[in-house]
Amino acid sequence: MRTRNGLCYPKREDAAHVSGRHRRRKRPRAEYAAVAAAGKRRRRAAAASPADFVSALLTCKRFNELGMQRMVLSKASAKAVAVRAKDWSEPAHRFLKRCVDAGNLEACYMLGMIRFYCLENRGSGASLMARAAMGCHAAALYSLGVIQFNGSGGSKGDKDLRAGAALCARAAALGHVDALRELGHCLQDGYGVRRSLPDGRRLLLHANARELHLSLRSLPANHHGPHPHPHPHHHGQAPPRCCSLLSDFGCHVAAGEGHPANRFLVEWFGCGRGKRLAEEEGLRMCSHEGCGRPETRRAEFRRCSVCGAVNYCSRACQALHWKLAHKADCSPLDRWLLPDPNPPIIPAPPPRPCPAPEMV
Repeated sequence: MRTRNGLCYPKREDAAHVSGRHRRRKRPRAEYAAVAAAGKRRRRAAAASPADFVSALLTCKRFNELGMQRMVLSKASAKAVAVRAKDWSEPAHRFLKRCVDAGNLEACYMLGMIRFYCLENRGSGASLMARAAMGCHAAALYSLGVIQFNGSGGSKGDKDLRAGAALCARAAALGHVDALRELGHCLQDGYGVRRSLPDGRRLLLHANARELHLSLRSLPANHHGPHPHPHPHHHGQAPPRCCSLLSDFGCHVAAGEGHPANRFLVEWFGCGRGKRLAEEEGLRMCSHEGCGRPETRRAEFRRCSVCGAVNYCSRACQALHWKLAHKADCSPLDRWLLPDPNPPIIPAPPPRPCPAPEMV
């Protein structure tokens, strides 16, 4: 068949033969979905903040659909579900709830801490942390141990020292540094377990070594190791915050970041509605600045036995804060001894005569 210009249309089999040489083989739709989901899981697990995940969702419609699947949400890392207290809203709550429904342990622990301490929904928060603990989440096991030690969410008679020690032992077996430190102090003091000074000291040394190992892993690649002595700071720069317990080994390295759940508590009760609520009810905060746990009833936390000016939710927080700041501030004499309004007048000793110079 010819056109008006006299050109012939190509035959159907010839057109198929010509176009087949340059046509790329199409992948099945299921194969595209599997490749995109695999890349999405890797990006979701390696996200440094929720903004990274949101930016990936806004890439295209297919990424948005794949990113909200249960398989992808279940692989979320702690940084990917790290919500800031100033950004807390109902959509953020729904996002964490969707991750929890997908079986994400980090989201279970994060939402459990928020509900237990910030939203004061004790039962729901404890059940979410227990769900994460059953999945061998070390931070959730330690937090439940702290709740058992203090009887948080209940009365003073609800304390269960043996259950708290058992939870800390499970978290310590998973390598949690604060749980190792807490269990070491419990063994030294006989708090909830049989007293054993050698075993307690061994666990405390293990906690310090573990903390040193984690700090060295977090250093940049161009850093060749810990400094045996602190370096002088030039141009009036403030010294970096160093990890306190590493001074036992003569090292000074930067302290690692706390868990996003603890940072949320610090921000929530440091300003805004959380701070006002705590002040109205007369509740105290844990004096360790990286903890963020508040009291759930009055006089729940234990005070310093020397000065009584600070209080802690656990022995681990006490040990950290002691070497970080409180060692220089704890002074019982300034608190309990008052100056005498009429001090006695002590006469000065008579001047001693100067010896005569020697004769040359």
